Amino acid sequence: MKLSFSAEDERFRTEVADWLAANLTGEFAKLKFRGGPGDEHSFPEERKRWEQKLAEGGWTCVGWPQQHGGRGCSIEQQVIFFEEYARAGAPGRVGHIGEGLAGPTIIAFGTPEQQAKYLPGILSGTELWCQGYSEPGAGSDLANVKTKARFDTERNQWVINGQKVWTSLAHESDYCFVIARTDPDSVAHKGLGFFLVKMDQPGVEVRPIEQITGTSEFNEVFFDDAVCDAGDIVGEPGDGWKVAMGLLGFERGVSTLGQQMQFQNELDEVIRVAKENGKDRDPVIRQRIAKAHAELKIMRYNSLRMLSGQSGSDGSLQREGLIYKLFWSTWHRSLGELAIDVCGQLGQLLEAAPYELTRLQSLFLFVRSDTIYGGSNQIQRNIIAERGLEMPREPKWR
Repeated sequence: MKLSFSAEDERFRTEVADWLAANLTGEFAKLKFRGGPGDEHSFPEERKRWEQKLAEGGWTCVGWPQQHGGRGCSIEQQVIFFEEYARAGAPGRVGHIGEGLAGPTIIAFGTPEQQAKYLPGILSGTELWCQGYSEPGAGSDLANVKTKARFDTERNQWVINGQKVWTSLAHESDYCFVIARTDPDSVAHKGLGFFLVKMDQPGVEVRPIEQITGTSEFNEVFFDDAVCDAGDIVGEPGDGWKVAMGLLGFERGVSTLGQQMQFQNELDEVIRVAKENGKDRDPVIRQRIAKAHAELKIMRYNSLRMLSGQSGSDGSLQREGLIYKLFWSTWHRSLGELAIDVCGQLGQLLEAAPYELTRLQSLFLFVRSDTIYGGSNQIQRNIIAERGLEMPREPKWR
Protein backbone atom coordinates (compact mmCIF):
# COMPACT_ATOMS: atom_id res chain seq x y z
CA MET A 1 0.00 0.00 0.00
CA LYS A 2 1.48 3.33 -1.09
CA LEU A 3 1.21 6.03 1.60
CA SER A 4 3.52 8.74 0.27
CA PHE A 5 3.79 11.02 -2.77
CA SER A 6 6.82 11.92 -4.85
CA ALA A 7 8.29 15.42 -5.20
CA GLU A 8 6.71 15.60 -8.66
CA ASP A 9 3.34 14.69 -7.15
CA GLU A 10 3.69 17.41 -4.54
CA ARG A 11 4.44 19.96 -7.28
CA PHE A 12 1.25 18.81 -8.97
CA ARG A 13 -0.59 19.32 -5.67
CA THR A 14 0.63 22.92 -5.57
CA GLU A 15 -0.50 23.46 -9.15
CA VAL A 16 -4.01 22.19 -8.37
CA ALA A 17 -4.31 24.19 -5.14
CA ASP A 18 -3.06 27.40 -6.78
CA TRP A 19 -5.49 27.08 -9.70
CA LEU A 20 -8.44 26.51 -7.39
CA ALA A 21 -7.47 29.44 -5.16
CA ALA A 22 -7.20 31.71 -8.20
CA ASN A 23 -10.49 30.63 -9.77
CA LEU A 24 -12.87 30.08 -6.86
CA THR A 25 -13.41 33.82 -6.89
CA GLY A 26 -15.92 36.29 -8.31
CA GLU A 27 -19.16 34.60 -9.27
CA PHE A 28 -17.77 31.25 -8.10
CA ALA A 29 -16.82 32.35 -4.57
CA LYS A 30 -20.36 31.73 -3.30
CA LEU A 31 -20.12 28.10 -4.45
CA LYS A 32 -17.59 27.13 -1.79
CA PHE A 33 -18.76 24.12 0.23
CA ARG A 34 -22.08 24.08 -1.65
CA GLY A 35 -23.71 21.52 -3.89
CA GLY A 36 -22.71 18.39 -1.99
CA PRO A 37 -25.05 15.56 -0.91
CA GLY A 38 -28.31 17.04 0.38
CA ASP A 39 -27.43 20.39 -1.22
CA GLU A 40 -27.50 19.45 -4.90
CA HIS A 41 -30.23 22.01 -5.62
CA SER A 42 -27.93 24.94 -4.83
CA PHE A 43 -26.77 27.25 -7.63
CA PRO A 44 -27.36 24.82 -10.53
CA GLU A 45 -26.60 27.31 -13.32
CA GLU A 46 -23.46 28.65 -11.64
CA ARG A 47 -22.21 25.11 -11.06
CA LYS A 48 -22.75 24.28 -14.73
CA ARG A 49 -20.59 27.29 -15.60
CA TRP A 50 -18.03 26.06 -13.07
CA GLU A 51 -17.82 22.76 -14.97
CA GLN A 52 -16.92 24.68 -18.11
CA LYS A 53 -14.40 26.76 -16.14
CA LEU A 54 -12.75 23.54 -15.00
CA ALA A 55 -12.67 22.33 -18.60
CA GLU A 56 -11.02 25.56 -19.77
CA GLY A 57 -8.27 24.98 -17.22
CA GLY A 58 -7.87 21.34 -18.23
CA TRP A 59 -9.23 20.06 -14.89
CA THR A 60 -12.04 17.82 -16.07
CA CYS A 61 -11.39 14.11 -16.59
CA VAL A 62 -7.83 14.31 -15.23
CA GLY A 63 -7.54 10.53 -15.06
CA TRP A 64 -8.75 9.82 -18.59
CA PRO A 65 -6.08 8.69 -21.07
CA GLN A 66 -4.55 11.50 -23.12
CA GLN A 67 -5.75 9.93 -26.36
CA HIS A 68 -9.30 10.50 -25.14
CA GLY A 69 -8.70 14.11 -24.10
CA GLY A 70 -7.75 13.62 -20.45
CA ARG A 71 -4.55 14.53 -18.65
CA GLY A 72 -3.53 10.90 -18.20
CA CYS A 73 -2.73 11.57 -14.57
CA SER A 74 -1.32 8.78 -12.43
CA ILE A 75 -3.39 7.29 -9.63
CA GLU A 76 -1.39 9.39 -7.15
CA GLN A 77 -2.08 12.61 -9.03
CA GLN A 78 -5.76 11.80 -9.40
CA VAL A 79 -5.94 11.27 -5.63
CA ILE A 80 -4.21 14.62 -5.11
CA PHE A 81 -6.64 16.40 -7.43
CA PHE A 82 -9.71 15.10 -5.63
CA GLU A 83 -8.19 15.83 -2.23
CA GLU A 84 -7.26 19.40 -3.10
CA TYR A 85 -10.62 19.99 -4.78
CA ALA A 86 -12.45 19.06 -1.59
CA ARG A 87 -9.92 20.85 0.65
CA ALA A 88 -10.51 24.09 -1.28
CA GLY A 89 -14.25 23.79 -0.70
CA ALA A 90 -14.92 23.62 -4.43
CA PRO A 91 -18.59 22.90 -5.23
CA GLY A 92 -20.22 19.54 -5.78
CA ARG A 93 -19.69 18.49 -9.38
CA VAL A 94 -22.75 18.39 -11.63
CA GLY A 95 -20.62 16.60 -14.22
CA HIS A 96 -19.33 13.83 -11.98
CA ILE A 97 -21.62 11.10 -13.35
CA GLY A 98 -20.41 11.71 -16.88
CA GLU A 99 -16.77 12.15 -15.92
CA GLY A 100 -16.52 9.37 -13.35
CA LEU A 101 -19.00 6.80 -14.65
CA ALA A 102 -20.29 7.24 -18.22
CA GLY A 103 -16.98 8.38 -19.70
CA PRO A 104 -14.72 5.64 -18.29
CA THR A 105 -17.33 3.03 -19.23
CA ILE A 106 -17.50 4.28 -22.83
CA ILE A 107 -13.69 4.32 -22.95
CA ALA A 108 -13.49 0.75 -21.62
CA PHE A 109 -16.41 -0.85 -23.46
CA GLY A 110 -17.54 1.57 -26.16
CA THR A 111 -16.78 1.75 -29.87
CA PRO A 112 -14.60 4.47 -31.43
CA GLU A 113 -17.79 6.00 -32.83
CA GLN A 114 -19.38 6.16 -29.37
CA GLN A 115 -16.22 7.67 -27.93
CA ALA A 116 -16.11 10.35 -30.63
CA LYS A 117 -19.81 11.13 -30.13
CA TYR A 118 -20.02 11.33 -26.34
CA LEU A 119 -16.62 12.01 -24.76
CA PRO A 120 -16.09 15.61 -26.03
CA GLY A 121 -19.25 16.90 -24.33
CA ILE A 122 -18.18 15.38 -21.02
CA LEU A 123 -14.67 16.82 -21.34
CA SER A 124 -15.96 20.32 -22.11
CA GLY A 125 -18.46 20.26 -19.25
CA THR A 126 -21.30 21.08 -21.64
CA GLU A 127 -23.16 17.74 -21.56
CA LEU A 128 -24.35 16.22 -18.28
CA TRP A 129 -25.29 12.60 -17.56
CA CYS A 130 -27.50 10.67 -15.16
CA GLN A 131 -27.71 6.98 -14.24
CA GLY A 132 -30.69 4.81 -15.20
CA TYR A 133 -30.21 1.76 -12.99
CA SER A 134 -32.73 1.57 -10.11
CA GLU A 135 -36.42 0.87 -10.64
CA PRO A 136 -39.37 0.72 -8.22
CA GLY A 137 -38.97 -3.07 -7.98
CA ALA A 138 -35.24 -3.22 -8.64
CA GLY A 139 -33.25 -0.93 -6.40
CA SER A 140 -30.41 -2.77 -4.74
CA ASP A 141 -31.43 -5.87 -6.72
CA LEU A 142 -30.33 -4.50 -10.07
CA ALA A 143 -30.72 -7.86 -11.81
CA ASN A 144 -34.51 -7.56 -11.40
CA VAL A 145 -34.93 -4.66 -13.86
CA LYS A 146 -38.13 -4.64 -15.91
CA THR A 147 -37.42 -1.78 -18.35
CA LYS A 148 -37.42 -3.23 -21.88
CA ALA A 149 -35.65 -2.34 -25.10
CA ARG A 150 -36.75 -3.74 -28.46
CA PHE A 151 -35.04 -3.14 -31.77
CA ASP A 152 -37.14 -1.52 -34.51
CA THR A 153 -35.60 -2.72 -37.75
CA GLU A 154 -37.53 -0.22 -39.89
CA ARG A 155 -36.24 2.81 -37.95
CA ASN A 156 -32.91 1.19 -37.06
CA GLN A 157 -33.42 2.29 -33.48
CA TRP A 158 -33.87 0.82 -30.03
CA VAL A 159 -37.25 1.59 -28.46
CA ILE A 160 -37.24 1.77 -24.66
CA ASN A 161 -40.17 1.44 -22.28
CA GLY A 162 -40.10 1.39 -18.49
CA GLN A 163 -39.42 3.43 -15.38
CA LYS A 164 -36.30 4.39 -13.44
CA VAL A 165 -36.26 5.95 -9.98
CA TRP A 166 -33.88 7.80 -7.64
CA THR A 167 -32.22 9.22 -10.76
CA SER A 168 -29.90 11.94 -9.44
CA LEU A 169 -29.77 15.16 -11.51
CA ALA A 170 -32.05 13.73 -14.23
CA HIS A 171 -33.73 17.16 -14.41
CA GLU A 172 -30.37 18.74 -15.34
CA SER A 173 -29.00 15.99 -17.59
CA ASP A 174 -28.60 15.74 -21.33
CA TYR A 175 -28.09 11.96 -21.43
CA CYS A 176 -28.83 8.88 -19.34
CA PHE A 177 -27.17 5.47 -19.45
CA VAL A 178 -29.98 2.95 -19.10
CA ILE A 179 -30.03 -0.74 -18.20
CA ALA A 180 -32.89 -2.47 -20.03
CA ARG A 181 -33.89 -5.99 -21.12
CA THR A 182 -33.19 -6.78 -24.75
CA ASP A 183 -34.62 -10.29 -24.28
CA PRO A 184 -38.14 -10.04 -22.81
CA ASP A 185 -37.99 -13.68 -21.69
CA SER A 186 -34.71 -13.33 -19.81
CA VAL A 187 -34.36 -13.27 -16.03
CA ALA A 188 -31.81 -12.00 -13.51
CA HIS A 189 -28.58 -10.67 -15.06
CA LYS A 190 -29.05 -12.33 -18.44
CA GLY A 191 -30.53 -10.59 -21.48
CA LEU A 192 -29.67 -7.02 -20.50
CA GLY A 193 -28.38 -4.13 -22.58
CA PHE A 194 -26.57 -0.90 -21.68
CA PHE A 195 -28.00 2.07 -23.63
CA LEU A 196 -27.01 5.72 -24.10
CA VAL A 197 -30.26 7.68 -24.23
CA LYS A 198 -30.87 11.36 -24.98
CA MET A 199 -33.09 12.94 -22.32
CA ASP A 200 -34.55 15.80 -24.37
CA GLN A 201 -36.91 13.81 -26.58
CA PRO A 202 -40.57 12.80 -26.73
CA GLY A 203 -41.11 9.72 -24.60
CA VAL A 204 -38.89 10.78 -21.69
CA GLU A 205 -40.63 12.30 -18.67
CA VAL A 206 -38.82 13.44 -15.52
CA ARG A 207 -40.73 13.82 -12.24
CA PRO A 208 -38.89 15.26 -9.21
CA ILE A 209 -39.06 13.41 -5.89
CA GLU A 210 -39.16 15.71 -2.86
CA GLN A 211 -36.91 14.48 -0.08
CA ILE A 212 -37.17 14.91 3.68
CA THR A 213 -34.75 17.83 3.29
CA GLY A 214 -37.33 19.63 1.12
CA THR A 215 -35.14 19.43 -1.98
CA SER A 216 -35.49 17.37 -5.14
CA GLU A 217 -32.10 16.35 -6.45
CA PHE A 218 -33.33 12.99 -7.72
CA ASN A 219 -36.28 11.96 -9.81
CA GLU A 220 -38.47 9.36 -11.38
CA VAL A 221 -37.85 8.94 -15.11
CA PHE A 222 -40.45 7.37 -17.40
CA PHE A 223 -39.57 5.98 -20.83
CA ASP A 224 -42.57 5.68 -23.18
CA ASP A 225 -41.28 4.62 -26.60
CA ALA A 226 -38.11 6.64 -26.07
CA VAL A 227 -35.49 5.86 -28.69
CA CYS A 228 -31.76 5.68 -29.22
CA ASP A 229 -29.85 4.83 -32.38
CA ALA A 230 -28.69 1.32 -33.23
CA GLY A 231 -25.14 2.38 -32.38
CA ASP A 232 -26.05 3.60 -28.91
CA ILE A 233 -25.89 0.25 -27.15
CA VAL A 234 -22.57 -0.31 -25.36
CA GLY A 235 -21.42 -3.84 -26.12
CA GLU A 236 -23.79 -6.41 -27.55
CA PRO A 237 -27.36 -7.21 -26.46
CA GLY A 238 -26.89 -9.38 -23.38
CA ASP A 239 -23.67 -7.60 -22.30
CA GLY A 240 -25.52 -5.13 -20.09
CA TRP A 241 -24.69 -6.81 -16.79
CA LYS A 242 -20.97 -6.97 -17.56
CA VAL A 243 -20.89 -3.30 -18.56
CA ALA A 244 -22.99 -2.25 -15.56
CA MET A 245 -20.70 -4.04 -13.12
CA GLY A 246 -17.65 -2.51 -14.77
CA LEU A 247 -19.19 0.92 -14.25
CA LEU A 248 -19.70 0.23 -10.54
CA GLY A 249 -16.00 -0.56 -10.30
CA PHE A 250 -15.18 2.90 -11.67
CA GLU A 251 -17.56 4.38 -9.08
CA ARG A 252 -15.27 3.09 -6.31
CA GLY A 253 -12.09 4.48 -7.81
CA VAL A 254 -9.89 7.45 -6.98
CA SER A 255 -12.84 9.79 -6.36
CA THR A 256 -13.31 7.96 -3.06
CA LEU A 257 -10.39 9.99 -1.65
CA GLY A 258 -12.13 13.21 -2.65
CA GLN A 259 -15.32 11.95 -1.02
CA GLN A 260 -13.37 11.43 2.18
CA MET A 261 -12.06 15.00 2.08
CA GLN A 262 -15.68 16.15 1.89
CA PHE A 263 -16.38 13.95 4.90
CA GLN A 264 -13.45 15.65 6.65
CA ASN A 265 -14.98 19.05 5.88
CA GLU A 266 -18.23 17.88 7.48
CA LEU A 267 -16.44 16.51 10.53
CA ASP A 268 -14.55 19.81 10.85
CA GLU A 269 -17.90 21.63 10.88
CA VAL A 270 -19.18 19.30 13.61
CA ILE A 271 -16.08 20.06 15.68
CA ARG A 272 -16.43 23.81 15.06
CA VAL A 273 -20.03 23.83 16.29
CA ALA A 274 -19.11 21.66 19.28
CA LYS A 275 -16.41 24.13 20.31
CA GLU A 276 -18.78 27.04 19.76
CA ASN A 277 -21.65 25.73 21.89
CA GLY A 278 -19.60 23.91 24.52
CA LYS A 279 -20.50 20.38 23.46
CA ASP A 280 -16.77 19.67 23.12
CA ARG A 281 -16.64 19.46 26.93
CA ASP A 282 -19.09 16.52 26.98
CA PRO A 283 -16.90 13.38 27.37
CA VAL A 284 -19.30 11.20 25.36
CA ILE A 285 -19.40 13.70 22.48
CA ARG A 286 -15.59 13.93 22.56
CA GLN A 287 -15.35 10.15 22.39
CA ARG A 288 -17.73 10.00 19.42
CA ILE A 289 -15.76 12.71 17.59
CA ALA A 290 -12.54 10.78 18.21
CA LYS A 291 -14.18 7.59 16.91
CA ALA A 292 -15.37 9.40 13.77
CA HIS A 293 -11.86 10.76 13.20
CA ALA A 294 -10.23 7.34 13.64
CA GLU A 295 -12.69 5.58 11.34
CA LEU A 296 -12.23 8.23 8.67
CA LYS A 297 -8.51 7.46 8.74
CA ILE A 298 -9.28 3.74 8.44
CA MET A 299 -11.45 4.55 5.42
CA ARG A 300 -8.56 6.43 3.82
CA TYR A 301 -6.07 3.62 4.38
CA ASN A 302 -8.45 1.05 2.92
CA SER A 303 -8.93 3.24 -0.15
CA LEU A 304 -5.18 3.57 -0.59
CA ARG A 305 -4.89 -0.21 -0.26
CA MET A 306 -7.65 -0.59 -2.84
CA LEU A 307 -6.01 1.85 -5.26
CA SER A 308 -2.60 0.21 -4.80
CA GLY A 309 -3.94 -3.11 -6.10
CA GLN A 310 -4.24 -4.46 -9.57
CA SER A 311 -7.76 -3.50 -10.65
CA GLY A 312 -8.39 -4.10 -14.30
CA SER A 313 -9.17 -1.37 -16.82
CA ASP A 314 -12.69 -2.77 -17.02
CA GLY A 315 -13.44 -1.44 -13.53
CA SER A 316 -13.54 -4.84 -11.84
CA LEU A 317 -13.52 -4.64 -8.04
CA GLN A 318 -10.92 -6.07 -5.69
CA ARG A 319 -12.06 -7.52 -2.41
CA GLU A 320 -11.01 -4.33 -0.63
CA GLY A 321 -13.45 -2.43 -2.83
CA LEU A 322 -16.35 -4.70 -1.89
CA ILE A 323 -16.42 -3.40 1.70
CA TYR A 324 -16.10 0.28 0.87
CA LYS A 325 -19.77 1.20 0.31
CA LEU A 326 -20.88 -0.62 3.46
CA PHE A 327 -18.21 1.10 5.57
CA TRP A 328 -18.56 4.68 4.37
CA SER A 329 -22.36 4.73 4.33
CA THR A 330 -22.60 3.43 7.90
CA TRP A 331 -19.91 5.87 9.02
CA HIS A 332 -21.63 8.81 7.31
CA ARG A 333 -24.99 7.97 8.85
CA SER A 334 -23.35 7.93 12.29
CA LEU A 335 -21.71 11.30 11.54
CA GLY A 336 -25.16 12.74 10.83
CA GLU A 337 -26.41 11.47 14.18
CA LEU A 338 -23.36 12.98 15.89
CA ALA A 339 -23.97 16.28 14.09
CA ILE A 340 -27.54 16.64 15.35
CA ASP A 341 -26.50 15.67 18.89
CA VAL A 342 -23.79 18.32 18.81
CA CYS A 343 -26.41 20.88 17.75
CA GLY A 344 -28.42 20.01 20.87
CA GLN A 345 -32.16 20.33 21.35
CA LEU A 346 -32.39 23.56 19.38
CA GLY A 347 -30.95 21.74 16.39
CA GLN A 348 -34.10 19.64 16.24
CA LEU A 349 -36.42 22.64 16.08
CA LEU A 350 -37.44 24.83 13.14
CA GLU A 351 -39.89 27.70 13.31
CA ALA A 352 -42.16 27.11 10.33
CA ALA A 353 -42.26 26.05 6.72
CA PRO A 354 -40.58 26.66 4.34
CA TYR A 355 -37.79 25.23 6.47
CA GLU A 356 -34.30 26.68 6.24
CA LEU A 357 -31.97 23.90 7.31
CA THR A 358 -28.48 24.48 8.62
CA ARG A 359 -25.63 22.53 7.08
CA LEU A 360 -25.63 20.00 9.94
CA GLN A 361 -29.42 19.63 9.99
CA SER A 362 -29.38 18.87 6.26
CA LEU A 363 -26.52 16.41 6.83
CA PHE A 364 -28.49 14.56 9.51
CA LEU A 365 -31.58 14.19 7.33
CA PHE A 366 -29.79 13.33 4.09
CA VAL A 367 -27.47 10.63 5.42
CA ARG A 368 -30.46 8.48 6.32
CA SER A 369 -30.42 7.53 2.64
CA ASP A 370 -26.74 6.57 2.45
CA THR A 371 -27.24 3.00 3.65
CA ILE A 372 -29.99 2.49 1.06
CA TYR A 373 -29.02 4.02 -2.29
CA GLY A 374 -26.27 2.48 -4.42
CA GLY A 375 -26.95 -0.90 -2.84
CA SER A 376 -28.45 -1.24 0.63
CA ASN A 377 -26.31 -2.43 3.54
CA GLN A 378 -28.10 -5.77 3.46
CA ILE A 379 -27.32 -6.28 -0.23
CA GLN A 380 -23.72 -5.16 0.32
CA ARG A 381 -23.26 -7.83 2.98
CA ASN A 382 -24.59 -10.46 0.57
CA ILE A 383 -22.13 -9.30 -2.09
CA ILE A 384 -19.24 -9.48 0.39
CA ALA A 385 -20.26 -13.01 1.37
CA GLU A 386 -20.73 -14.27 -2.18
CA ARG A 387 -17.93 -12.46 -4.05
CA GLY A 388 -15.45 -11.65 -1.29
CA LEU A 389 -15.73 -14.70 0.96
CA GLU A 390 -17.01 -16.96 -1.85
CA MET A 391 -19.79 -18.39 0.27
CA PRO A 392 -22.56 -20.30 -1.54
CA ARG A 393 -25.70 -18.33 -2.35
CA GLU A 394 -27.81 -21.00 -0.62
CA PRO A 395 -26.61 -22.70 2.60
CA LYS A 396 -26.04 -26.45 2.42
CA TRP A 397 -27.99 -27.84 5.32
CA ARG A 398 -27.03 -31.19 6.76
